[in-house]
Amino acid sequence: MIRRACVAGQFYPGEPSSLRQAVADLLKTGKGGREKAVAVVAPHAGYIYSGGVAGRVYSEVVVPDSIVLIGPNHTGFGANAAVMVDGIWEIPIGNIEVDRDLAMAVAGATPSFSEDSVAHLGEHSLEVQLPFIHTINPSARIVPITVMSAGPRECEEMGRAVAGAIRSHPGEVLIVVSSDMNHYEPDDVTREKDRHAIDRVLELDWMGLLKVTAERHITMCGVVPAAIAIVAARHLGAVEARLSAYATSGEVSEDYTHVVGYAGIVIK
Repeated sequence: MIRRACVAGQFYPGEPSSLRQAVADLLKTGKGGREKAVAVVAPHAGYIYSGGVAGRVYSEVVVPDSIVLIGPNHTGFGANAAVMVDGIWEIPIGNIEVDRDLAMAVAGATPSFSEDSVAHLGEHSLEVQLPFIHTINPSARIVPITVMSAGPRECEEMGRAVAGAIRSHPGEVLIVVSSDMNHYEPDDVTREKDRHAIDRVLELDWMGLLKVTAERHITMCGVVPAAIAIVAARHLGAVEARLSAYATSGEVSEDYTHVVGYAGIVIK
């Protein structure tokens, strides 16, 4: 199937030349030089708000030919943990194929995953990552995964499944977690809450991340995808993580009473 772009012209420029220029400018925010990573966390808001953070983290890592792309399901449609195993995703600057072999391996590794395309049709969290991925590596293929909810046991099971599929894959693979941080609270409150969540990610403490977001009511929309990715990354040998960039929407909107937090994190 062909998955049409659903937020082009809204979350990011819909005209090809404008999108190319926007992504090129956002990728210039990095320090220079790319390192191999096991996973990254990148935000998925409109580029005007979170594009700088996303551009920073993407500019600092190698983007290989296979990407396992895990994000939240905001729409409520489709399976709870939906893996799209075949097809093409269209964005204004090109097409991105689904890595069928790797996607089938992920989907078949645990009953917690379902082969499902419906969950992806109107969901923006993965699509917003694609212009960055495609710009850096036009040959990159993706394994699109959205997850609505999962407890610790399910997160561990899915993380192990992702790691096993990646380990058996012949090429390099990068896990990309699409997630914004705390939502719609004052800037100072959001920064404090996000610090607690980010610290757990930096410690590769997926159980701690689930716990602190629940206990402190941190509305990190991709907390479950992040937990799954941390489990997978640890099984793949990751030993450390660093914060590449952090910002809130207030820095752009100048409304500091109701902000959203954005973090870019590299796990290696």
